[in-house]
Amino acid sequence: MGLKGSAFLAIWHDIAAGAHGDYVEWHTREHMPERLSIPGFRTGKRLHAPGSARHVFGTIYAGDGVDVFQSPAYLARLNDPTAWTTAVAPSFRNFLRVACERIAFAGRGDGGSMATLRFDFSGAEPEARLRAAASTLVRDVLAFPSVCSVHLGVARAKVSGVRTRETELREAMSERGFDVVLLVEGSARPGLEAAMPGIFELCAATGALGVPVAAIYETAYTLTAQDMEAPDTAASGMGAQG
Repeated sequence: MGLKGSAFLAIWHDIAAGAHGDYVEWHTREHMPERLSIPGFRTGKRLHAPGSARHVFGTIYAGDGVDVFQSPAYLARLNDPTAWTTAVAPSFRNFLRVACERIAFAGRGDGGSMATLRFDFSGAEPEARLRAAASTLVRDVLAFPSVCSVHLGVARAKVSGVRTRETELREAMSERGFDVVLLVEGSARPGLEAAMPGIFELCAATGALGVPVAAIYETAYTLTAQDMEAPDTAASGMGAQG
């Protein structure tokens, strides 16, 4: 499974007090299935960090390419929100969404936890220097115990910065953007926590990245485009048990 394609859409946010349950039901039953039905969307992962002071929730959508996140099919959905989306969207807080071109990856499969590290570029010609170091960086991060996959992306904010009807439904927000994100999936949160200091050192050694904004999440739900192609067998499964 894992994050397929050459791009991903990274999202972080909070939800108003008292609205977490409604958000999770909507996101699981309607929103992620809707997104994974759009051509070019490959995988969706909902992230959850209950103890975080900021950005308790996150979502990663992997796509065939960065243009998927400004495609007519995607923009049509953003400009025609469902009744359930219209009801849930005002509960979003501290919303940050950025499309990213994936420039390197290593590993395979899915982890039960994910670390997200957001960076600003640092120094002269930072993107060129990062691209030169990218393959080595992700391989070295993969070598830490508990790490199963690593994805390095460069932000393409113009792609995801288009205002839509869904944007208008959320409260006005001005979350600080970023230039680079590193996604590190691991088999267990303690392993990722132990690896973080070493990951910070590797990223700093590229000479292209500043101090990260980092957090560790549990992977609360995963859905793929292949899942959406399969029939809903819940009813027949219940009958077979009887």
